[in-house]
Amino acid sequence: MATHALPDPVIRPGTPVDVDVPGLAAALRARVDGEIRFDDGTRAAYSTDGSNFRQVPIGVVVPRSPEAAVEAIAVAREYGAPVLSRGGGTSLAGQCTNTAVVLDWSKYCGKLESVDADEATCVVQPGIVLDDLNRQLADTGLRFGPEPATHMNCTLGGMIGNNSCGATAQRTGKVVDNIAALEVLCYDGTRFWCGRDAEGGTAPHTPHRGQAPRPPADDEAYAEIERHGNRRAAIYRQLRHLRDTYAERIRETYPDIPRRVSGYNLDSLLPEHGFDVAGLLVGSESTLVTVLRAKLKLVPVLKERTLVVLGYPSVDKAAEAVPAILPHEPVALEGLDSKLLRDERIKHLNPSAISKLPEGRSFLMVQFGGEDIEAVDKQAQRMLDDLHDSPHQADVAFLDEPALETELWQVREAGLGATAHIPGKPDTFEGWEDSAVAPDRLGEYLRRLNALYEEFGYLSDTGPSLYGHFGQGCVHTRIPFDLYTASGVATYRRFLERAADLVVEFGGSLSGEHGDGQTRGELLPKMFGEDIVHAFGQLKAIFDPQDRMNPGKVVAPHPLDDNLRLGGDWSPATPQNLFFRYPHDGGSFAQAANRCVGVGRCRQQTTPSGQVMCPSYQVTREEEHSTRGRARLLFEMLDGHSDGPLTDGWRSTAVHDALDLCLACKGCKTDCPANVDMATYKAEFLAQHYRRRPWRRPRAHFSMGWLPAVAQLVGRLRLSRLVNAVTHTPPLSRLAVAAAGVEDREIPLFAGEPLQRWFARRGPRGDGARGTVLLWPDTFTNHFHPHVGQAAVELVESAGWRVEMPTAPLCCGLTWISTGQLGVAKKILTRTVRALAPHLHDGGLVLALEPSCTAVFRADAPELFPEDHDVRRLRDQTVTLAELLTDHSPGYRPPTVDGAKALAQVHCHQHAVLGWDADKRLLEQAGVDVERLDSGCCGLAGNFGFEPGHLPVSEACAERVLLPKVREADPDTTVLADGFSCRTQIHQLDSGGREAVHLAELLARPAREEGRR
Repeated sequence: MATHALPDPVIRPGTPVDVDVPGLAAALRARVDGEIRFDDGTRAAYSTDGSNFRQVPIGVVVPRSPEAAVEAIAVAREYGAPVLSRGGGTSLAGQCTNTAVVLDWSKYCGKLESVDADEATCVVQPGIVLDDLNRQLADTGLRFGPEPATHMNCTLGGMIGNNSCGATAQRTGKVVDNIAALEVLCYDGTRFWCGRDAEGGTAPHTPHRGQAPRPPADDEAYAEIERHGNRRAAIYRQLRHLRDTYAERIRETYPDIPRRVSGYNLDSLLPEHGFDVAGLLVGSESTLVTVLRAKLKLVPVLKERTLVVLGYPSVDKAAEAVPAILPHEPVALEGLDSKLLRDERIKHLNPSAISKLPEGRSFLMVQFGGEDIEAVDKQAQRMLDDLHDSPHQADVAFLDEPALETELWQVREAGLGATAHIPGKPDTFEGWEDSAVAPDRLGEYLRRLNALYEEFGYLSDTGPSLYGHFGQGCVHTRIPFDLYTASGVATYRRFLERAADLVVEFGGSLSGEHGDGQTRGELLPKMFGEDIVHAFGQLKAIFDPQDRMNPGKVVAPHPLDDNLRLGGDWSPATPQNLFFRYPHDGGSFAQAANRCVGVGRCRQQTTPSGQVMCPSYQVTREEEHSTRGRARLLFEMLDGHSDGPLTDGWRSTAVHDALDLCLACKGCKTDCPANVDMATYKAEFLAQHYRRRPWRRPRAHFSMGWLPAVAQLVGRLRLSRLVNAVTHTPPLSRLAVAAAGVEDREIPLFAGEPLQRWFARRGPRGDGARGTVLLWPDTFTNHFHPHVGQAAVELVESAGWRVEMPTAPLCCGLTWISTGQLGVAKKILTRTVRALAPHLHDGGLVLALEPSCTAVFRADAPELFPEDHDVRRLRDQTVTLAELLTDHSPGYRPPTVDGAKALAQVHCHQHAVLGWDADKRLLEQAGVDVERLDSGCCGLAGNFGFEPGHLPVSEACAERVLLPKVREADPDTTVLADGFSCRTQIHQLDSGGREAVHLAELLARPAREEGRR
């Protein structure tokens, strides 16, 4: 081929390849510094992204450096294997799923290699997470501008691949506008820096220094590149020829709108854009090159911000106000409709922020920013003055509380997860979730889009919702496509074809943020015409003539209804004899396993404020140890596809191994936007995995699962001293640990007198003016920490309640649930419910002190027995100590704990099921200055930290935030932890000897001190 000629375009639609997989895997292991994973479990975990599509990878490579990735691609090239470069795996158009060798950059290749604050640039590796990058840049006063809703877990490599935007793009533009240079690798091994700040000449081969050279990319630089006569020079010559051939058609065809993300950025090659090869490669979705490093342009952090929310009667009216607002130069301009808010209310998301919205059924969130708050507020006021008495006048809420403003942005960012799996609504899917038009045509476009929804039967009072980056004409939505039947899939195809025609009619873009991938690749001719799509194929052939870079996406794409994760032929197993009833999923375990929409919130490397999910991922950084990865494995376990990697159902060792490090913290039940409940799924899996073969269970399941029965025996026979002596006297303690099959860590001491015996001896006291409450003697309070129960009894009686306590040895079944012994758990729980029924029938409250046991009554029991009325009563009448003293004790004021400061480690089950708002209110009333730790799960998580092989993860979870905060705390600061496991973890792992206390102990302290005086 002549170096000046354009190659024939790649036109093969996803050419299948015959790869020597064992040889490829062996060569990768021998030559690549990284983790090489070709096992079925890993392949199942990476089989899909956030889209409708599914393709099982050949294998996964987790390189430890960009240079290791270079070697991995060299090996793949020798074996002819396709390659897919993947970041956070949240793509919504199928670009992060393929039958290829997947390079996962997110575990090791996340370094910020250099920063030039004067130049306002930095050099990063592709696996760095956006929020982590901006945290590291905080001291410079700079940040990377584009910020998609997945900023807490998306990687810069993924953002470059998709040309991401987000709400901040109103101020900073798309990723393509913020790239100074890229270091890239072609499939054939050609490696070079490109972009306006990149060097002319050969690529630097000492990139570990993190410095991208920066001569200008003008004709002189181009001449220098061509002078070398190498493969890079040939690429640049062909790119110039491609540009010159199609320049006029590019100018005519590419829509002049802020959010054109569809198609390759051929416009970056135009002379007016400086022949920017890096700009060309942004948004190419791993189909042209692999990005090894990026030099990013940074912007100043806005010191002051003001948010104005405008309420309108309909979403199209809100959209029509956008052109009147844009001249005031907001830094963000977002729109959302009442249907999104309704979905969030149903899922109990962001309630306080939603309550502060102005009147209206649709809203614009208009943010202004700058250096001076007075100037920013004036800018906002000028906008309001201009809107006053205009057709776009709105009801106004002026929000200047930073916490409330942050929560309101979460309302908008929660859109994708909030609109998936809404109770009482059909499932919704991507497909047409990010179209874009010119902002001044947005109102009309939304009316036509709604008409299209109605024509296809997708429009109803319940959806689909509309929201998005209205200031740039980008619309987000999830649509109730029927992707379960052949006819539904056919309708899905027809809708996408009609929707593409509609957006082209408006001069818009099929994608305004999420890219083309497979969803829109087939539709690109409608937007660009056949000649430009032909140019796309030629561009692909310039960089990747063998079609080995993410084949079947963008160019020569698979059909938009091929490789569907569901589809008319999806036929999963329908497990029978389930223990949990899955009332939120129509009784279907398959639907429960299919809840995950791939948004990746579980992959956050740090625990966001007030969240727990997902502690094991935060420690291991492994996809299969995230909630998403485990959900994918469970989905694949049901074997609904002919090419499924997991074929042994409930007996799957791959699923077992992935679930083994799930702490069953239940954080995902609340923190996951789709409310995936992995703790429940794990318990079900363990129950089914060991069904009819209990001898295969680890000994720890019996020693830990049957702990309540052992504790009751120890208490009844008064053996606590003997047992404590055995378990705390070497070498007997080591023998005890070995016999129990648990980790070699301190076994908690049994109390000398259980709580029930103490209460029977003491008896109830007080006048009971508020009525009678039954205090639940959970195993941990009863047999290990009865002092907690004693403090609670005294406190509750002082509040005017009469306390009663069961005398029988009852249990909620928690330990049997967490070890997957669900048959026993159901029997235990049934006995308990029947014993409590008379109290419940009288409307009596049940006070539970241990959060994990309380969560059984409030969540697990109703999901095991959803139709049992007494179980429902138990759910509704079980209260925490704080709820009893606030919500059910009007006029009560807790004892004042003068000058007290506390660090609160909120139990993960309390966070997920019970909430901590009542505790916070009660502590404030008591005068306690409390800081809730953003520590997530303590790491012990019931039996998890005692099971063999879990100690390193358990300790690592505690060392992330909890233990350092405890060690740093002033000696007079109380460490507050209602969970027995949290108190035990602190007791055993804090070398400073700090002991945590229960809320009851803290609030009972003043009365006890007064009594001692």
